[in-house]
Amino acid sequence: MEETKTSKFDTSSLRAYVMIAVLAAIWAYFHWATNSIFLTPRNLSNLMTQMSVTGILAVGMLMLIVSANIDLSVGSVLGFAGGIAAYSLSILEYGIPVSIALAVIVAVAIGMFQGALTAYFNIPAFIVTLGGLLAWRGAVKWLLSGNTVPISEDTFKFTGQGNLSRTAGWIIAGVAIGLVVMLAYRSARAVKQYGLGEANYGKAMLGAIIPVAGIVAFIWVMNDYQGIPVPVMIFVAIAIIGAFITTSTTFGRYLYAIGGNPEAARLSGINNKRNVIKVYALLGALTGVSALIFTARVGSAAPDAGVLKELDAIAACVIGGASLMGGRGTVFGACLGALIMASLDNGMSLLNVRDFMQDIIKGSILVAAVGLDMIGRKQG
Repeated sequence: MEETKTSKFDTSSLRAYVMIAVLAAIWAYFHWATNSIFLTPRNLSNLMTQMSVTGILAVGMLMLIVSANIDLSVGSVLGFAGGIAAYSLSILEYGIPVSIALAVIVAVAIGMFQGALTAYFNIPAFIVTLGGLLAWRGAVKWLLSGNTVPISEDTFKFTGQGNLSRTAGWIIAGVAIGLVVMLAYRSARAVKQYGLGEANYGKAMLGAIIPVAGIVAFIWVMNDYQGIPVPVMIFVAIAIIGAFITTSTTFGRYLYAIGGNPEAARLSGINNKRNVIKVYALLGALTGVSALIFTARVGSAAPDAGVLKELDAIAACVIGGASLMGGRGTVFGACLGALIMASLDNGMSLLNVRDFMQDIIKGSILVAAVGLDMIGRKQG
């Protein structure tokens, strides 16, 4: 049993290292191919802002995929929720708080509705959300009457277009570094508390050097341009919360159990149906947040907003090591997958690669990622 756990850990760690190496290779190639433009602070800031919406969706999609479910409608729901925010703000003049609340509430309600159809009526998630993809796209076209609704509220647009001050960035870096050091200390102390050996604080602090260096490098690069983009900070906060939910809560463990073996999970006392509705509602909330960021960044709501975003989110999860059969995947992997997808988009756009070729390349990478995953599962 101990051997199996170690093997799974090693496989998971190896996959993460391989993905980081792939990302580094992509960045190195595009930096060379674009005459040293790709890795400039300005482009990296734009890259991180571009991937924030997909990254937030990927965090919620990862939790859903882990439970052996899927949602093909998030792109359409994103467009509908963004349309509600813009319509409430610009046409009905309800104000920013009410408009934001309406967008998120509607997205959560849609998630719960689709989750209930899947959990209680036993309609396959693929069919429910495929229908939702069409239905909610029709709803946003009806709401906006096929027109683009511009937003003039600068406070709202700051959510998608603003940057934090450089001072605020370094304050955040200090807090983050403090948390990393504290967690490393607690991890070393736990070894002694649980009787697993002596606490090795030196080794724990050495292990914290890489994440601390990453935090400092990230803040330095962002501050070298205009400061940390607000959408990126929202994404990072959601990713941290998502990682905590999946690794340190009962609900997160239930999702893995349901995805791994739903019948065994039910027999062990887990309420599968209720937890499926919860994870759909959570994805709905994150879709609502993504819709607000996307709408604020573009400065308007349009009938075609969010098209194919669901595929970007699913691709990010799969590239990040999640299994579409459920029971496996990490938030870190999904975020890394989203960064890889965004890097490909950004790099190919800088190289003026034609749209059809970009689609072919991304589609091929997705199929290759799934193929390698299946090969790995057979060998394991």
